[in-house]
Parts: sequence; C-alpha cells; structure tokens
Amino acid sequence: MIKLILADDQDLIRRGLKALLKTAPEIEVIGEAVNGEDCIAQLEKLNPDLILMDIRMPIMDGVAATRAIHSQFPNIKVLVLTTFADREYVQKALQSGAVGYLLKDTPFDELTQAIRLAQKGYVQIAPGLMNYILEVQPAAIARQELTGWHELTARDRQIVELVANGLNNREIGESLFLSEKTVKNRLTNILSCLGLRDRTQLAVNLLRQSVAKSKLSENL
Repeated sequence: MIKLILADDQDLIRRGLKALLKTAPEIEVIGEAVNGEDCIAQLEKLNPDLILMDIRMPIMDGVAATRAIHSQFPNIKVLVLTTFADREYVQKALQSGAVGYLLKDTPFDELTQAIRLAQKGYVQIAPGLMNYILEVQPAAIARQELTGWHELTARDRQIVELVANGLNNREIGESLFLSEKTVKNRLTNILSCLGLRDRTQLAVNLLRQSVAKSKLSENL
C-alpha cells in the first residue's frame, strides 16, 4: 500500500483526487495539505510514502516544500502534479529532489501508474516536458560522461543500472547477492564519485543522456 498526502491549495482539486484515488486499491490518501508548510507539519505524524505536490501555493510553494522535505525527510518521495508546464518550475522541482513532474490533465490511469513507478524510484516526466531537463544541446550531452564514471567498478555500474530501472536497495541486493547495507554504502560512494546528491539526480542524469543519444540517432 502506498500512503499518500495531497498537497494542493484548491479544495475542489484535493476532493476530486481523493475520490478518484479511492478506486486504486494499492493507494491510500492519508492526509491533505493546503500549502507546503501545512504538508511538512504533518509528515512526522503521518509518515507517508509519497506526496502529490502542487507547485503554486500560498505561504510555501511546492518547490520550497520539496526542497525542505528532501532535506528533512529523504525517504519520502515528492511527485509534482500541477497545471503549470513551465521550464523553470520543472527544473527547480527536479533540482529540489522531486521524483517527477506531471500535469493535472494527466489521465487517471497514467497518474496512478506514475505514482506506483515514482514510489519505486522511476523519474516521471509529463509528455512534452522532457526537453526542459536538457539544458544543453543533445549532441553535447551525448558526448558527455558523468564526471567520475570511469572510476566506477563493474559492480558499481550494475548498481547504477538497477537504480535507473527503479529497484530499491533491497531489490538491488537480492539481484546482485549483496546485503542491503552494502548496496546503501556502495550507492553513497557512487553518488559521491559522480558528484550527485541522490538517486533521483542519478536517474535524471542518465535519462538526459539516454534521450540525447536517442535524438542524435534519429537525426543520423
């Protein structure tokens, strides 16, 4: 069961989402918040798995809230759901630690699937917004390699690949016959070596390179 908090300043949106999500048996809405500050105040008590976060809200917006949550509650995932298809918002949300950025016109079945995948670690980006995470030309990205990549061992690269595929530390350990603690320690070293903050940044960087290389192939 995925325990979820809805953070949106519009009561009608929260009510509608809550009613719809009741039909998804593996998702439980355990709380509602009218802004980022209200959301953060509930986290210690409710301990959700994921927050469905709006961007523009009074008092504390979704970007500031995501940044604070990622710092104070790193195990809680934030998936942005908003009406604003804005380049700056997309980039700031992902840089702040969000695991995805979706628009409110997302079909319900796709939204529930995105919630499931985000909980597993997959980065979720709404169609049409992918280019917003490509801040330089595709050719330049495709030629780049993450700083420190050559320093990783073959086993480290296996771990990176499994992270990109959405596996958590326990699942990676089972796949590679390693303890969960060993995977956690190695992942910490990998992120340090690559100069990245967390596994979401790792997934986004790998996604950027994959998209760039795909675009280059299409143009050849």
